[in-house]
Amino acid sequence: MKYSLVLAITALLAVGPYLSAQEKIEVNAQAPATPFPHFWEQMFGSGRANLSLRESYRNDLRAVKQITDFRYVRFHAILHDENGVYNEDEHGNPVYNFAYVDQIYDGLLKNGVRPVVEISFMPKKLAFNPDALHPFWYKQNVSPPKSWEAWDGLMTHFAQHLVDRYGIDEVAQWYFEVWNEPNIDFWNGIPRKQSYFELYAHTARDLKSVSPRLRVGGPATAAAAWVDDFLKYASDNHVPVDFVSSHGYADDTVENLFGTNEDIPMDDRVCRAIAKVRKQIQASAMPHLPLFWTEWNVQGMNESRDTSFVGTGLANTIRECDGLVDMMSFWTFSDVFEEGGPIPRPFEGNFGLRAKGGINKPSYYAFALLHQLGDQRIANPSKDVIVTKRPDGTLALAVWNIVDPDKTGSEKDIEMAFRGVPANAAISISRVDNTHENTLAAYKKMGSPLDPTETQVEALNRETALGAPERFTLTDGKLDLKLDPNALLLIIVGTPSEGR
Repeated sequence: MKYSLVLAITALLAVGPYLSAQEKIEVNAQAPATPFPHFWEQMFGSGRANLSLRESYRNDLRAVKQITDFRYVRFHAILHDENGVYNEDEHGNPVYNFAYVDQIYDGLLKNGVRPVVEISFMPKKLAFNPDALHPFWYKQNVSPPKSWEAWDGLMTHFAQHLVDRYGIDEVAQWYFEVWNEPNIDFWNGIPRKQSYFELYAHTARDLKSVSPRLRVGGPATAAAAWVDDFLKYASDNHVPVDFVSSHGYADDTVENLFGTNEDIPMDDRVCRAIAKVRKQIQASAMPHLPLFWTEWNVQGMNESRDTSFVGTGLANTIRECDGLVDMMSFWTFSDVFEEGGPIPRPFEGNFGLRAKGGINKPSYYAFALLHQLGDQRIANPSKDVIVTKRPDGTLALAVWNIVDPDKTGSEKDIEMAFRGVPANAAISISRVDNTHENTLAAYKKMGSPLDPTETQVEALNRETALGAPERFTLTDGKLDLKLDPNALLLIIVGTPSEGR
């Protein structure tokens, strides 16, 4: 008799009766494996630079570092006037001050992460238009510089200061990304594209003049734009490029991402956009450049970014994007985030893995599960599974049932058959779903406090923390599962001795 795991959950995202759909998944543990670097958890995004000085931000950084061991963090506005980087004396001569810059980067390094230095935004004293303020709450200036000579001076002094403070061996491991989404309202140079290319050329050459080991890239565009033109410009004008970066979200429109009216599901758009950009790189004069997707997230509706849906959307994205991208930067690791002003309450559908006060969301636990996948991937045709092998020889599988936030979900019956492992191999199962690690439900049960106390936050995190996995054995090499909507499971098959 097979072991049957019935994962009964309350479907917060689904209404109506379930219609069971059976799926059979075969897993051959001896099938060829390919390298599977954890490209989805090496970099995270986070608001703007000044936020990193707050203890709440650093607490969230440490918490996410603990479950993902991420290596890089990216944020906007290192040059914002609130950081005091650039001023001018009474004669118009530049005055540089890197005191807050040092505190920002010191804090990252002390917590085991390095920066992706987004060169943005324009100090007002250096701006061609000091009144060109973006509507975000922190009112960053999006103007080009009033003087290229002054901009070059700021860039070379900035880079030299970093090298002097941290050493070239350290800073050479950072990445420098020129601006943020210059194809939309974060840049108002005229004409927009050509003026950005000029900004990029000046900045890249300035950084390389300090040390050719500094790594610089772009165009950091929204919706996968400009990459082919950017690479042609760089090639034609001998402008250095060490990596390509762009952005794309699951709820970006198909027209914005692809310039078409195709019917592309939201769950597939991010990786389709990445594939488009990868092909543009391969067709360019620099076909082997790394690709960093420096902003992305699952679709956001009906509180979806605060629910277990994020885990299934993340797993599906990992499955689709494997082999197409070098690093993806989930936007963001924390709800310490102020584009629209201070977040008034937890769980308003914001981007982060941790809600206001340091409350772990279901997405936090989903990242923790997927971190346990192995570093070798075994091919599998199923759209609902990632099969990996870990260094100790055990198999680690992610299995899920994705149901979009605007859809009515149904439970899924899955019969898994394993080859190449003992017929009675030990298995363990951990899960994130709507009854396990569902902090949003626990928060509502608590009464949805506007400003939860430390005691309340600790209680929520304790109540929803990942517990010990359930342990079973296979029966005749088979396992039956029943997954309700937006359940994500991590299944470990075998013990180290069985896998060797």
